[in-house]
Amino acid sequence: MAKRSTSYKIDAKKIHRKNGNHRKLTRYTHEHIKEPRTPEIEHSPLLPVDEMEKQLVSKYRVTNYGEVFTRKQEVNAMLDLVRQETERIESRFLVPACGRCNFLTEVLERKLRVVEMRYRKSQLEFERNAVLAISTIYGIDILRDNVEEGRKRLFGIFDRIYSSLYKKTAKDECRNVVKYILERNIIWGDALTLKTVDDNPQPIVFSEWSPVNGSMLKRRDFTFHNLLQHEPKKEPPMLSDLGEDVFIPLPEKEYPLIHFLEIADCEQV
Repeated sequence: MAKRSTSYKIDAKKIHRKNGNHRKLTRYTHEHIKEPRTPEIEHSPLLPVDEMEKQLVSKYRVTNYGEVFTRKQEVNAMLDLVRQETERIESRFLVPACGRCNFLTEVLERKLRVVEMRYRKSQLEFERNAVLAISTIYGIDILRDNVEEGRKRLFGIFDRIYSSLYKKTAKDECRNVVKYILERNIIWGDALTLKTVDDNPQPIVFSEWSPVNGSMLKRRDFTFHNLLQHEPKKEPPMLSDLGEDVFIPLPEKEYPLIHFLEIADCEQV
C-alpha cells in the first residue's frame, strides 16, 4: 500500500458511545506542519472534538506558543479562591498570558453584576462604576488575534448589560470610552520581554485609571518593567501593615484630571 503524503494521522477506529448510540469519532494527531502559519492568520483546528475545541485553536499554536485555553469551570474555581476581590469594583487584575481573556471576561462579569445591583437605578452612576470596573482589568498576549478577540468579548459583556438596562438612553460616548480603555489595557505584547510585538517593539505601558471627585478620573502611565522592578530607595523604606516593604513605582507620564466620558481625549492634552 502506498504511503499517504499527509501531515496528520487519522485514527477512524475510535468509537464513541453516547446515549446508547455508536458514533464514529475522528481524532487528529500532529506530526509536523509543512506550511508554517503565522499567528495572525487563520488556523485549521487539528482536534475537532467539541471538548478539545474549547481549549485549543491548533496544535501548531500549542507547540510554538504553549496556547491552551482554560475552561470556564476551572476559571471559576480559581477565581472563587479570591471571590471577594473579583466582586470588588476597584480591585485590579492582570493576566500576563491572557489568551482570549477567559479569566478577564469572568472577572468583568462578576464586577458588572455588582455594579448593576448597586447602581442600575442611576444611569450616570452605572456608567461611572462600569467604566471603573473595566479600567481595572489588564491583559497581555503574544498573539494578535487573541488580543482582538479578547477586547471584543470584554466590550460585548459591557454592551449587552448596558444596552439591556438603558435601551433608549445608552450613549455611544460611553461605549467609545470602554473601547478606548480596552485598547490601552489589553495589550499585544510579550510578557517575557516586557515589550510589544508589533513592527516597532516598545516597552509595554499600562495606564492606571483612578477615580477622583465623583466623575473625574486621573490617568497615570507606567512601564511594565518598572512595575516589576523593586528598586532600593535611599530614604527609609515604607512598610505595610504586615511589616513588608512597600514599593511605589514612579509613573512615566501623568495626565490632568478629566471627566470619565472624555478620557479618550486625554492623549491630546
